Amino acid sequence: MKKLLSTLLILCAALAANAQKYALIDMEYILKNIPAYERANEQLAQVSKRWQAEVEALNTEASTMYKNYQNEVVFLSQEQKQKKQDAIMQKEKEAADLKKKYFGPEGELFKKRESLMSPIQDEIYNAVKEVSELRGYQMVLDRASDSGIIFASPKIDISNEVLQKLGY
Repeated sequence: MKKLLSTLLILCAALAANAQKYALIDMEYILKNIPAYERANEQLAQVSKRWQAEVEALNTEASTMYKNYQNEVVFLSQEQKQKKQDAIMQKEKEAADLKKKYFGPEGELFKKRESLMSPIQDEIYNAVKEVSELRGYQMVLDRASDSGIIFASPKIDISNEVLQKLGY
């Protein structure tokens, strides 16, 4: 019995010595407190709105062309019909290509977001890394992401320290 108790005590001490330290950050909170992030979001919204208007203008033009075609179709020869249909299809393709260019997976909006957000994200990452190394954390989790954290003590949240390190 004494041997079992001492073995258990040694095991607990060994586990305590190897205990890893964890911390949390709230990325949404951090980003909301960084003015450069808000400015970047506003800039992206303006660019997106302008590009969306361009795409919608082409779609409206194609729609108008189609309505005019429907009104004139009985008066047109087969050659004229084909010519108008081709022009309408070309305008629709133009609108679709422009939409893909601006909003596609590798489009201009993606590139713009990347160029504006990457420096901010890198700065946050470096601040989190510095705080983690200073405090001896082996892992830092983001409570704002959908990682399934149900409860976490506010004592291990280092968001304010990260903001302080960033100068905010």
